Amino acid sequence: QAQLVESGGGLVQTGSSLILSCSASGRTASGHAMGWFRRAPGKEREFVAAINWSTTNTPYADSVKGRFTISRDNAKNTVYLQMNSLKPEDTAVYYCAALPTYKWNSGQYYLPSAYDYWGQGTQVTVSS
Repeated sequence: QAQLVESGGGLVQTGSSLILSCSASGRTASGHAMGWFRRAPGKEREFVAAINWSTTNTPYADSVKGRFTISRDNAKNTVYLQMNSLKPEDTAVYYCAALPTYKWNSGQYYLPSAYDYWGQGTQVTVSS
C-alpha cells in the first residue's frame, strides 16, 4: 500500500516563507521521482516542481522558479518544498505525488495524469 502525507501548510503574509514536507511509505518509499502540484480555487491542478530519485534534476514551473526549492531525503523517505517570497497567487492546496522512473525518463514530470500516487494535500494561504 502506497501512502503520501503532506504537512507544513498554513496562513502566512506576503513575502513570508514556508516549507512543506511529504512523507512517503509503501511502494512510494523508493525509486520514484516526486512532484509537487497545487490547485487554486476555481483552477486546474498545476505543476510546481519535481525531483528525480538521484536529486540530479529539479524542474520548476516558471511561476515559482527562483522562489521555491524542491529537495528530498531518501533516507527519511521525505520530499520538501521550500517556498520563499510567497505571493497571494501562491494560495492553493499543495499536493505531493509519486512518479515512476520510466515516466520521468520520458519527460512526463509535469503531467498530473502521469503520477501514480497522491497525498491528501495541505492548504497554503498567503494574505496580502
